[in-house]
Formats: sequence, C-alpha cells, structure tokens
Amino acid sequence: MQPKFDNPADITSSQRLLITIAVMLVAIIEVLDMTIVNVALPPMMGSLSANSDQITWVLTSYIVSAAIFMPLTGFLVARFGRKRLLLLNIAGFLLASVLCGMSVNLVQMVIFRTLQGIFGAALVPLSQLILNSSYLPEKRGQAMAIWGMGIMAAPVLGPTLGGYITDTLNWRWIFYINIPVCLLAFFMCLKVINESPSQKQKIDWLGMILMTIGIGCLQIFLDRGNGENWFESKQILAYCIISIISLSFFIVRGIKKPDNIINLTIFADRNFASSCLMITVYCASFFGIIALQSLMLENLMGYPTVTAGELMAPRGIASFFSMAMVANLITRFDPRKIIAVGLTLSVLGTYAMTYFSLESGIHLIIWTSIIQGFGMGLFFVPLSTMAFTSLSREHIAEASGLFSFGRSLGQSIGISIYSTILSRETQINWNHLVGRINEYNSIFQAWQLKMQSLLSKEMMWQVLAGQISKQAGMIAFIDCYWAAALTILAMFLLLLLMDKPKKISAVMDIH
Repeated sequence: MQPKFDNPADITSSQRLLITIAVMLVAIIEVLDMTIVNVALPPMMGSLSANSDQITWVLTSYIVSAAIFMPLTGFLVARFGRKRLLLLNIAGFLLASVLCGMSVNLVQMVIFRTLQGIFGAALVPLSQLILNSSYLPEKRGQAMAIWGMGIMAAPVLGPTLGGYITDTLNWRWIFYINIPVCLLAFFMCLKVINESPSQKQKIDWLGMILMTIGIGCLQIFLDRGNGENWFESKQILAYCIISIISLSFFIVRGIKKPDNIINLTIFADRNFASSCLMITVYCASFFGIIALQSLMLENLMGYPTVTAGELMAPRGIASFFSMAMVANLITRFDPRKIIAVGLTLSVLGTYAMTYFSLESGIHLIIWTSIIQGFGMGLFFVPLSTMAFTSLSREHIAEASGLFSFGRSLGQSIGISIYSTILSRETQINWNHLVGRINEYNSIFQAWQLKMQSLLSKEMMWQVLAGQISKQAGMIAFIDCYWAAALTILAMFLLLLLMDKPKKISAVMDIH
C-alpha cells in the first residue's frame, strides 16, 4: 500500500506558504552541508589531529551514508508516514550537527558525519514530495522553481558561506548554524504538515544489503579513487568489483521481484529515466568544474578563500533569478524547449571558461559564472517537472528519492572524473612544457638573458619552475572545461529521448 496525500485544494494559501518555508529550510541546510565543509577542512586538520588524507573522510562519510539512504525515501515514507519521517530526520540531523561541532578527534567526526548523512538523506526528496502534494497542478511548476532555487543555489553558495564562517568564527560554527534552522523547521513542520497513512511492510533485507554494499562501495570508489591512483590500488579495485557485483545482483533481482526494497519498474517511464540520466550527467559536469574552479582561483590565481567564494557567488545568484523566471514560463512553453535553452547557456558559459588564463580579470570570471547560473536554472526546474509528469501519484515518493540520488551521484562522479583529468593533464602538460626549455628556444634564451641581470641562477630556475607549474595547471583546467562543455553539449541527444509532456497545468494531478 502506497501513502496517500492531501488534496492541495484543501490547503489555504497561508498554510501552503508555511509548508514551503518549512520544507525548504531543511532541504537547503542539508544540501549546504555537502559543500560548506570543504573550505573548513584545513583548520579541521589541526583541531582533529588528522593529516590531509585522513581529513577527507569527513566528506566521504557524509556522501556515502546519504547516498545509501536517499533511494530508500519512498519505502520509508510508506512505512512511517511522511510527517513522522520528516520530524525524525530533522531531529536526527540537528543532533548529529551538534555532535559534529563538539568532536575532538577524527573518529568522532567521521561517526557523527555518517549519522548526519543518514538523517539528512531523505530531507531533499521529502521536501520535493511535500511541495508537489501541497500545490495545485497548475502551480507545481512554480513549486519546483522554489525547490530548485534552494537545492541548486545552496551548494554553489556553500563555499562562500563556509569561508566567511571559518574566517570570522571557527569551523565548528558551520555545524552549529544548523541548530536554529532545524529547530524552526521542526516546529513549523510539526504544526503545518499533515501525516500520510503508513503501512507495515515486510523489509526486503537481501535487497537492502545488496543496495547498501553496492552504493557504499561505489561512493567510496568515486571519492577515494583519484587519491589512490585508481586501479593501481588493490583496495580501490576491490571496491569497484564489489560494487559492480552487488548492484548487478540488486538490479537483476529487483526487475524480477515486485516487492523489492526499491521499485525499479518506475524506470520504465521514459521521461523519468531520461530525467534521472540527464540530472546525473549534468551535475557531473557542472559541479565537477565548480569544485575545480575554487582550486584554480586560490592556487593558481592567488585569490584568498573568501574572495574566491565571492567570485563564484554570481553563479548561484543568477540561477536563483532564472529559476524565478522559469516558474512563469513553464506553464506556457514546452519544458523541453526551456531545457534546451538552459543547456545552450550552460555550454556557452562553460566554453567561455576555456579562455581563462593566469592573467584573466575578475569580469571574465564573473560573466562566465552568470551565464552558467542562468543556464542551470533554466535546465533544472523544467527537468525536475518533466521527471514526474507521467508517473502515477503513488510512485512520486520513491521517484523523488531516486531523482535526488541521481543528482548526488552525478556530483560524486564529476568531482572524481575531473579531479583525475586535472592531475594527469597537469603532469602531461608539465612534461610538454619542460621539453621546450632548451638552448634552441629563442624565447627561452631571451627570458634567461633578462632574468640573469635580476636574479641569481638558483632563483632564476626556481621562478621558471613555478611559472611552468602554474601554466601546466592552467592548461589542465582548460582541458577540464573543454571536456565539461562537450559533455553538456552531448546531452541534447538525451533530450530527444523525452516524450512530449501533457500540459503542465494538467500533469501530476491527484490520482
């Protein structure tokens, strides 16, 4: 038995507003916690007595636990009811955040970050589910725009906020700021959200175990692979093999078993399957290069952490405005056309980044971010709507968890792939540039003659090595931006797989 939901016609405007604020608060704070921690890792190392390799488990533990529990949203809603599950997750996330802020060593931090990921996993899909069930059919495009503003802007603005908090207070406050937000959201949800019926279900333990092992090993493989040089590490190879075997058994068994822990038959819906694939690929490219851009701004261009965060903020601001615009456009135009415009802007913005150099000014960095941000908003909102247009109402809860999982998985894949491209291309470019330093290179000879009058021979070679290292890294970043632009461009092929939707004002009605 699937959970039933309220008729949105019975919800007043004031109730709907309070519901929207409540679920968006918890969704934003959960997504924000995935990126806000990144900039705080260096000061964490000293406080927790961890080295640079060990401290990354603060990120890995959260990502892995959230990825495992996110696809289970539909099952958990059916078993416990959406309100009970939401309140439990908010309370658990709040407690885990406090414990993270109080951690005195790495073991404690990893354990509490794991708990934070477990309780936070369902917050995003639950927010999407509750918003969909609270708005009239003709207003659900606007609901997805509101949801998208927080879900896609929060991770972009996370490093900026994290940098300010770490510099002005200390890293523990990136967890403590969750306290007032979670408390406010808890009491608002307690007051304004109605419960959905729950149904005691037999737990498919074998399916649960296969999925947990498969997704867990996959996320560890993606998160740790580049640092361990991928398949040259026996441990990383083992994670990959275990993940493939577990997920293969899970999928084959799930197709044949109707009461599997996750209903895989919903992927037979063409629009939903295409949307999940597109959000995964898009997030892989988009968030992969965002993670790299902060490294480029700080390590190559020499910007402080706070300034680097400010230079990336226009992307999130632009996406916020474009999502507000698309809320009105989505009921008047075919969502696939809006998605196409979003992809076009995303390609143009990413392509413009291939013109970056060590001498690039602030204006070029800001304008490429703005173009990308507008593209992201025009892509994400109609895609989030298209994903559920042809699904029956009882499958929305499960579909919301799987769609959010695709977004999360895409981020992990993108960061892993582009980090690998960056490190390997940097080495290749280094060797290529060093090969040009010889007595037959007239440009090098002129530079050497000039430097000899200014620096000692030893200093001259140090300066040259530093310049080559920066140029090799800059070329590697450009290679990553080219790869991302071409990947986003190829997504137009996936857009062709989507069926023309019904009029948005008529879709997703209560069945």
